[in-house]
Amino acid sequence: MIVTALKPLDEILELISPYSHILIAGCDGCTQPPRGIREARTLSQLLELGGKRRGKDFKFKVTTVVKQCDSVLTASALKPQIEGVEAVLSLACGIGPQMAAELFPDIPVLPAQNTHFMGEEKREEGILLENCSACGDCILALTGGICPVTRCAKGLLNGACGGARNGKCEMNPERDCTWELIFERLERLGKLDNIKEFRPPRNYQAKAWRLTP
Repeated sequence: MIVTALKPLDEILELISPYSHILIAGCDGCTQPPRGIREARTLSQLLELGGKRRGKDFKFKVTTVVKQCDSVLTASALKPQIEGVEAVLSLACGIGPQMAAELFPDIPVLPAQNTHFMGEEKREEGILLENCSACGDCILALTGGICPVTRCAKGLLNGACGGARNGKCEMNPERDCTWELIFERLERLGKLDNIKEFRPPRNYQAKAWRLTP
């Protein structure tokens, strides 16, 4: 799940102020709360009112995309709407504006949202957990399906720091020590030898790899 929050209206109005004809592109993808056609229409109405208060007469087109992170879907949804548009205002997560900017390099693409979180939803407990940092170098096979990059407060790759007390992290006593969880998981799977395998420092360039099908 991706959690986003709408930017303040004054900030969005400032972003679109140089333009008059704007396409607002919603996204039916995985953001929470949803940011589809209804939200795009609501935003257009709010911005229209806000523009009038500033003496600006905005002209909006409104559409939505199944997933703005998909180049084919984004292109097919936006191309029919793009004529006469001076700027695109994207309601997707941070991926969406980047995708649209790549597809339409001659048109400014502006983000209407801030992206705060990528993670898993435990619906039974009513909580969201950030368990993946999209680091580009996944080691879950070695750590029993528990990510130390994200879930360990120190991001340790080679075992516990030794500061845990009663199974809790020394940085946050309300948080389970991730490496103790990993140890217990590997023990249950009969793969404790994985603990002995040295993992070199993270390759931060891996996060920037361009993925190809």
